[in-house]
Amino acid sequence: MTLIEKAIAQIKPQSETARATAKARLDCLTMPHWALGRLMDLAVDLAGMTDSMRPPVNKKTLVIMAGDHGVASLAVSKYPQEVTRQMVHNFVNGGAGANALAKLAGAHLLVVDMGVASELSDLVADGKILANRIGNGTANMAEGPAMTREQAVNSIEAGIEIVALLAPSTDVFGTGEMGIGNTTPSSAITAVFTGKSVASVTGRGTGIEDGQLANKIAVIEKSLKVNNPDPLDPIGVLAKVGGFEIGGLAGLILGAAALRKPVVVDGFISSAAALIAHAICPSCADFMISAHKSVEQGQAAILAHLKKEPFIDLGLRLGEGTGASLAMNFVEAAARILTEVATFDEAGVSKA
Repeated sequence: MTLIEKAIAQIKPQSETARATAKARLDCLTMPHWALGRLMDLAVDLAGMTDSMRPPVNKKTLVIMAGDHGVASLAVSKYPQEVTRQMVHNFVNGGAGANALAKLAGAHLLVVDMGVASELSDLVADGKILANRIGNGTANMAEGPAMTREQAVNSIEAGIEIVALLAPSTDVFGTGEMGIGNTTPSSAITAVFTGKSVASVTGRGTGIEDGQLANKIAVIEKSLKVNNPDPLDPIGVLAKVGGFEIGGLAGLILGAAALRKPVVVDGFISSAAALIAHAICPSCADFMISAHKSVEQGQAAILAHLKKEPFIDLGLRLGEGTGASLAMNFVEAAARILTEVATFDEAGVSKA
């Protein structure tokens, strides 16, 4: 049995017993019924995910998967590919948006090199990042598959292995990514699984202008025509039009679900990875918490496909796991509502 098959075998739906018990308690809290709205919905989910009336949420880890993309050579991004390496150094030095918001959430930030085109061995040797390199960046998906099927499997399994490594020190996982050009494969993946047109699920990424956007759409359409990915073969989709960091995040989601740990899914790229994970094992969606509604228009199609409602709508489009870090605060709030707020009977407060 492969590592992916083992993870799938472990993934079970949320506990209906725990959900019912949590709802019964929340129904009786000292407030008008369900007055804290979606935070109370999330509390029920957390109980179901963890099969516990005291869901563990204190230990949080934001995992930023980094990888480069051959398709970046086709001017689909506003920034050069070397920015991927530079931003990994920025994460290590604590200077990125992801660092500030992970710190706010009390989350440990871990960077994983899944296939950055530039050399990062010094950071690995110093223990500042992890390396699960699948390749030296993906191939240009507009000319053929972005990676081999074996590489696609390896990228997913790397994500599962990272969860196993971090599980003793992590209650809640958050997804993050870094990779110049990665909204392009994410849009391709979205079009494949949702059936939407490429134009309707392709946004401006790093802020490209109209001409670059038209080029980006044309590149994605060509990539889909060249590779003809099959939505019934999610590993094949990843191999043909995906990215190493996207595969790693899909594995992270599967691994977290296998261990009944909540995983807070960031924006567009992370949500594209969630599409891969969901296509491999639909039950893993029970453990996904959608962090925010991205400005990238394709994410709306993904959320509809996954039947998820994001917690935040603040016009975010940075990625890096920044939205996931913000949403981790809501996760902790929901758990505290379930465990710390008294019922009417416990508090001796008269009911309505």
